[in-house]
Amino acid sequence: MTKEDLRIVFMGTPEFAVETLRALVENGYNVVAVVTQPDKPVGRHGSVLQPSAVKQYAVAQGLPVLQPEKMKNPEFVEALRSYRANLQVVVAFRMLPEVVWAMPEYGTFNVHAALLPQYRGAAPINWAVINGERQTGVTTFFLDHDIDTGRIIKKMPFDIPDEADVEYVYNGLMRLGANLCLATLELIVAANGHPETVAQDDAELKHAPKIFKETCEIDWTKTARQVYDFVRGLSPVPGAWTTLVAPDGKETVLKIYKTRKMGKAGQGSGRISMEGKALCISATDELLEIVELQLAGKKRMTARDFLNGMKQIEGYRVK
Repeated sequence: MTKEDLRIVFMGTPEFAVETLRALVENGYNVVAVVTQPDKPVGRHGSVLQPSAVKQYAVAQGLPVLQPEKMKNPEFVEALRSYRANLQVVVAFRMLPEVVWAMPEYGTFNVHAALLPQYRGAAPINWAVINGERQTGVTTFFLDHDIDTGRIIKKMPFDIPDEADVEYVYNGLMRLGANLCLATLELIVAANGHPETVAQDDAELKHAPKIFKETCEIDWTKTARQVYDFVRGLSPVPGAWTTLVAPDGKETVLKIYKTRKMGKAGQGSGRISMEGKALCISATDELLEIVELQLAGKKRMTARDFLNGMKQIEGYRVK
């Protein structure tokens, strides 16, 4: 088999997936169609439809695009079948029904932003950083009936620096994922469509569930190390937040984007203090310097700019 023998349908939606689709196109793979989410209403009244990043790239390359509301829709299934793909590649998309993932002769593989079996789920990059991991990576695996449980084709590791936020890791894994996809396709071609795979081990798993607003609230009763990792694991999007309480009891949502470890003992969880010119909040054990933040209704700013706009910080606390 040669790579020209592969007829590939690519499935993905966000910017993360575009890097892999671009790698397929620029390396001469035959992408016969692209599947992505329907255009999303944006604007004050939802009157403008915004195409996904994948659709924008696909249209620019002249690739056919399918945008099903429901993956089991018979019209979509028949349209997909008409492209006669013998392989499907999925990156940052939705869960597929069996009628879709089992359609191609050589199956459907996913590029997942973690070293499976660890961090199965919707937010693997965030949770790896939140949990203080020193290494993550990307994995390709064949889809089966359950989420992120299929047989592994290949992995590539990625180191996480201690000061890195989720944006740094996202960008690194986006590029690494494209490289891994190409390496996986080379294995598939060399094995005539049936590369060697390894079953996943389900022992002692760490999961990566979807992140909601309530997930992002900072718990100041945790250690400074845990809060530090939590903040960078949600920065810049969606952003960790806490509630700033004024001396008169008025509450305001405060997002925190960057902190710095002080190595100094704290004085009670959630207590705000000044260490020289540094704005600090105490976790359960130590102080954390707040470096970048954003008050509700305001722009993101440095802690210094925030303090310049405050008449006083004494008497404020977070909860």
